[in-house]
Amino acid sequence: MSLKQEKTENKNELKLTITVEAEKFDNAIKSVFQKSAKYFNIPGFRKGKAPFNIVERYYGDSIFYEDAFNELVPDVYDKEIKDNKIDVVSKPHIDIVQMEKGKDLIFTAIVNTKPEVKLGKYKGIELKKVEYKVTDEDVEHELSHMAEHNSRLVSVDDRPAQKDDTVTIDFEGFVDGKPFDGGKAEGQQLTIGSNTFIPGFEDQLIGMKIDEERDIKVKFPDDYFSKDLAGKDATFHIKLHSISYKELPKIDDEFAKDVSEFDTLADLKKDIKSKQEKQNADRAKNEMEEKAIEEVSKNTKIDIPDGMIELEIDNMENDIAQRLQYQGLSLEQYLKMLNKTESDLRNEFKDDAKKNITTRLVLEQIVADENIKADQKFIDEELEKMEKQYGRKADELKKNEEVMNYLDKSSKNEQAVKFIIDNAKITK
Repeated sequence: MSLKQEKTENKNELKLTITVEAEKFDNAIKSVFQKSAKYFNIPGFRKGKAPFNIVERYYGDSIFYEDAFNELVPDVYDKEIKDNKIDVVSKPHIDIVQMEKGKDLIFTAIVNTKPEVKLGKYKGIELKKVEYKVTDEDVEHELSHMAEHNSRLVSVDDRPAQKDDTVTIDFEGFVDGKPFDGGKAEGQQLTIGSNTFIPGFEDQLIGMKIDEERDIKVKFPDDYFSKDLAGKDATFHIKLHSISYKELPKIDDEFAKDVSEFDTLADLKKDIKSKQEKQNADRAKNEMEEKAIEEVSKNTKIDIPDGMIELEIDNMENDIAQRLQYQGLSLEQYLKMLNKTESDLRNEFKDDAKKNITTRLVLEQIVADENIKADQKFIDEELEKMEKQYGRKADELKKNEEVMNYLDKSSKNEQAVKFIIDNAKITK
């Protein structure tokens, strides 16, 4: 195999011409044939039993070319990139120059390479200290949240529904006198005032009694996710089945014993405050780091290639698709719910993609310029977390080159951010 590199007229772009020996391409053709032989049905032969030369003669020499190319090229391309230490940051745009049995396979790949990073000021930048204090009100708010979580519903049968009650209803919606998809439900539980239904719906349930039926009129918001319903007037027929209210527990020592490991309310409060202080410290640290990176990025000149941005958007899109899958949704379904196209989504990702790339390149350059080394303690802690998360031993993970490269880079980037902050002028 051989590789020829040429700079194009575009900045940070290379044209790679890769040549693969004829023998390797011919072997790839035979490999494809062996995998697909069973599907060929040629007169005079049992299905799948026709020899290679007969199949070639019957269907034409080029029948296996495309599959052979697709089988061979990814590994060839990756090897040439690695062996020649080309820092590619985009998907390759591939064109075939020569593809014929008995001849060398020749193809080109247009790629973007890592852009030059011209760091500006990153030592001595001015930062305002970020600090969040924990107040008594914060602690009381958490206690109230815990009480809400441990509340119970008490049934009511001697009064109409009122705000903050939880009711069970049947409903059916109509637009222009016709029912619409998703507008009907039975035994729906709803807390009045939660604002989970369209504006005006919940308020009109106030005053309803058990077994009462009522028609209520609402208007769908203009920005409602369903275009068919957006801005339309609707009538819902309601039947109310039950009314209940939330009874909160008394917040005292007994409450502390029920909801925590502590015997007194005072000890529970101390624990809440301690956890909130830790959360606030982490929040402040993250904000300081973000501001530090933003400030350094402002002073940095980078000409980010379009291909690099597109690849980052691909990664972001794949990430959201994976997270949606865990929720039982496809990306297509998600986009339909939002009334957006994939193109809309990718456009929305563009600014964040540029920011992500800039952050990575800036930190990598600081790591290089300051000769920053990975922190073994950081790596060990991350391996421990991964061990618990994935159920794989740390020693096993250490053997994975991809995992260790990721942790090495993560540690260095972490150290680079710390370097910026340690050398910054911090004011209150």
